[in-house]
Amino acid sequence: MLTSLTPSDVETLNQELSGLNAGQRVAKLYEEFGEKVVASTSFGLQASVMLQLIAEHAPKVPVVFVDTGYNFPETYKYIDSLLGMLDLNVKFYAPQFTAAQQEARWGKRWELGEEEMQKYAILNKVEPMNRAITELNAEVWLSGLRRSQSSTRANRDFTEQQGNILKAYPILDWPDAQVEHFMLKNSLPSHPLASKGYVTMGDWHSTRPMTDGVSAEETRFGGNKYECGLHIETNDSDYQI
Repeated sequence: MLTSLTPSDVETLNQELSGLNAGQRVAKLYEEFGEKVVASTSFGLQASVMLQLIAEHAPKVPVVFVDTGYNFPETYKYIDSLLGMLDLNVKFYAPQFTAAQQEARWGKRWELGEEEMQKYAILNKVEPMNRAITELNAEVWLSGLRRSQSSTRANRDFTEQQGNILKAYPILDWPDAQVEHFMLKNSLPSHPLASKGYVTMGDWHSTRPMTDGVSAEETRFGGNKYECGLHIETNDSDYQI
């Protein structure tokens, strides 16, 4: 059972993964943990890389997309494009409250400061992902986080135990150039908004294109890129994975 993994076991697994390429990491994690593995995707600017790796090396793994209801229209078109190319087991999850219900109850939380944005992320991203993990009986969560994306990710290992879930990052050590090369090599389409100055992709109300070398996410939160809502730290025990 995965729950019997000790810190020493996790350290050993990290050492093993460090000696493999990304595809081999996906294959090893699936070989070792099988039906306990789940992946998440945002269908963002570089999401096609992890999706291609999963389709090649572990196509049975459920890939969870949490649809907040606030995605760009271009994102939905991109989803259709990628799903037409790749053989994936995608599972769609949504928040328990629709966008209209949320705004009626709590207003436009993304306009009300960082604390309200954290609550927004918990409701729209963390809770649906937790629900997916529970319903799919998952104990290992594959994610496309990379160290180069944010200073908060610079010291992460390839796997880390968080509560009852082992989070794993097969492309953690990939620089941007490697991502771009992989996409070209595999003829993976870019997100439609990639050519319009967007360097991150999320909900339409909180994502802006790069302006004068600084993205909206960086200026909005005091110079630090805002973590994807699925990976925020929270003290609310109801939302600890």
